[in-house]
Amino acid sequence: MKKTAPHGRRIVTPIQFAILSLCTGFAAANAHAQATDPAVPAGSGAPAAQTAPTAQIADNGKVAEVIVTATKRSTSLQKTPIAVTALNAQTLEDNHVQTLLDVVSLVPGFQATGQGDHGVTTFTMRGIGNDSAKTEYADPEVAVFVDGVYSPRPEGATSLLFDLDTIEVLRGPQGTLWGRNSTVGAVNMQTAKPKLGSHSGSAEIGLGDYKRYGARGAVNIPLGEKAAMRVAFVHEQHDGYVDYQRLPNIPLDSQRAAWAASGGDPAKFQPINAGQFVNSGDKYNSQDQTAVRLSFLWQPTDKLHWNIAYERFADRGTLPMNLMQNPRPGQDFWSTLADVAPTLKRDTDSVRSRLEYELTPEMGLTYIAGWSKFDGSSTYDQDAGVAIPTSFSTGATYQANNTVQSHYKNYSHEVELQSLGKRTVDWQLGLYYGAEDNSIRFDIPIFNGTQSGTVNWQGSFIQPKETVKSSAAFGQATWNINDSLHLTGGARYTHDKRTNEGGNGYSWNGDPTVPQVPVSPQIDPTRPGQGYTPNNPSNSGEYTGSKWTGLARVSYDIDRRNMVYASVSTGYKSGGLQDGGRPYGDETLTNYEIGNKSTFLNGALQINNALFYERFRGFQFSAPVTNPDGTRGLATNNAEGAKIYGLESEITAKLSPDDRILAALTFTPHAKLGHLIGGSNDYVLPACSVPGISTCLDVTGHTMPHTPKFSAHVQYQHVFRLGDGETLAPRISAHYETKTTLSVFDLGPEDRQKEFGRADLGLRYSRDKWWLDLFVRNVSDEKIKTSASNAFGAWVGQYQPPRTFGFNTGVDF
Repeated sequence: MKKTAPHGRRIVTPIQFAILSLCTGFAAANAHAQATDPAVPAGSGAPAAQTAPTAQIADNGKVAEVIVTATKRSTSLQKTPIAVTALNAQTLEDNHVQTLLDVVSLVPGFQATGQGDHGVTTFTMRGIGNDSAKTEYADPEVAVFVDGVYSPRPEGATSLLFDLDTIEVLRGPQGTLWGRNSTVGAVNMQTAKPKLGSHSGSAEIGLGDYKRYGARGAVNIPLGEKAAMRVAFVHEQHDGYVDYQRLPNIPLDSQRAAWAASGGDPAKFQPINAGQFVNSGDKYNSQDQTAVRLSFLWQPTDKLHWNIAYERFADRGTLPMNLMQNPRPGQDFWSTLADVAPTLKRDTDSVRSRLEYELTPEMGLTYIAGWSKFDGSSTYDQDAGVAIPTSFSTGATYQANNTVQSHYKNYSHEVELQSLGKRTVDWQLGLYYGAEDNSIRFDIPIFNGTQSGTVNWQGSFIQPKETVKSSAAFGQATWNINDSLHLTGGARYTHDKRTNEGGNGYSWNGDPTVPQVPVSPQIDPTRPGQGYTPNNPSNSGEYTGSKWTGLARVSYDIDRRNMVYASVSTGYKSGGLQDGGRPYGDETLTNYEIGNKSTFLNGALQINNALFYERFRGFQFSAPVTNPDGTRGLATNNAEGAKIYGLESEITAKLSPDDRILAALTFTPHAKLGHLIGGSNDYVLPACSVPGISTCLDVTGHTMPHTPKFSAHVQYQHVFRLGDGETLAPRISAHYETKTTLSVFDLGPEDRQKEFGRADLGLRYSRDKWWLDLFVRNVSDEKIKTSASNAFGAWVGQYQPPRTFGFNTGVDF
């Protein structure tokens, strides 16, 4: 029997508070009609700012105004009728944000999962996500943008975040203005831009446990009166969290007996080769990442602005290991019996450009372009050492998931035309085109016992050319009926085309004349006589599809401090091709939302709420499967979808000139799957009666994974003023979540993350332009799962990092 009462007691107070503030927003005109600083009207007309002002807390006892670009215009956060979270550079630094994995706890309804073998990050927002969106096939439901340029592959979410002005997280479908794959939301990161006439910069270094070392910096250099350059860099590294276990001593007689019991030929017996197990070298879960960005600004006139940037990112760390949820006796939790040494090589080159021109005082033109190239390879121990071999070919399973090569190229163009200034009707029109050209080879050798044993199954998935072409036209207009009432409508038409040219999977065929050795880059499975047979049918095929998405919204400014809104919006993710060249359909999301944004106590308190109801259709469920003929592949099928509703609340308070508190609360009482019979090789499932699937489970009515009923994140900081410009600011961040399922299968406690609380501590000393910051993350060393599987019998999981501590120090100049 489920014990729900304790969770209910925990969530009553914050939820009642959020609902009360939502209601208060509708009736706050008379209660809070005091004078206030002018707010920037929503849709005021300026082109989207490239350097949004930071969300710092002002020293005058008021919460400072925050400017966001969620509507592709520069508008005040409190006047923007969208559920959006804006994180400025100081907030990112206080929370030691390095990748998007570190952002999710700061945003209501946002979750992230690290994926081991591909080493990517997948996102869930408001209950909608796809843990299998980690290959060249699948697309995410949460779109990631950098300076308005879409980053299509999930590897982009693992890049280091550095020299940023702000990160904006938009919740709910953004299918009109942001478009592609922003089914349930979008993340837009605004990098710091060069400034005319400014000689300035910053530099910092940091040290910590696990031999952590970090350095970053930026410098702004004027190039005459009309141009400027900015150079920024970052490097972060630490040793792996996962130690290596040593293979236990297994008596030779015992090995012979196990081999004989399996029916093995005594003449072919061989001792276990202990040298095939990893005892030294780079550990799993290490970091070694470097990035540099070179940005230019050219502003020949007040009407013309051109920002262009080149960025290079290199990753030489290691992938995160699946850890046994219940370690063997005598073994540390953060350890593994590894028979595959981790390697990782990733390089990304990107160019982003934004050109703005004021055609007339009433109309502006913007051209946004981007190009990116990604090259990567990796090796990974997929079996996670959950079993100890009894002989060279019994007692355990050896499986490596190796990306031999992946090459992704993409580019995009977007043209926007929009009205400027304060008008009765604010409008914008746009055209978009994006394209991808991807290739990958992914090898999976699976052997009985050890890699010297007999073949269980092995294969190579080779996709030499997969292309994506997406084009769209969109428009949106806001009718400002009067100073208080605003009506917005928008629509977008998107056409997508995807192709797979010459792709296929190649499976081991058991040819007795070919040595049984793990597939590797030195073996070409496409050549006859290598022991591999191409799958039939191949992966070649073509998919085309199109969709209209739209937005209807009404917002009302009760007074200068309180605004309410209601909207209906739709999001869309294209269908595509799966292994075997079979197409799958698109998925759509319709979101109904009401919300308020209110400022109280003469500007010292802001409360923003959003109540939403989602109808999710055509859920693209993807998973690795074994086909009835013994071949393997990644299958994607459209499920019925889900219905989800919930409430989000964000609170920012200036308790005094020296005290601030930030809170993000989410309550999701209902997030239920529709009809879905799912299969996956990542889990031990019963035999399936559905044709074409070997094992499966009916998960209809299960809770959507990564969707706790309640979560809360609270950060408090106090500033002690020591005199002579010195300050000391301790801070604490606390995060709490109720239990959550980690897959659609919900196979028990091992496939869930129980309710947990986690805290981070920090202490910052500042004097003039120099500062020192001490931190402890995950103070109580909580073991927090983000994914789980039991493909090899024992349950394993991916976990957030253990407790870490260190310091950063820097100077501004």
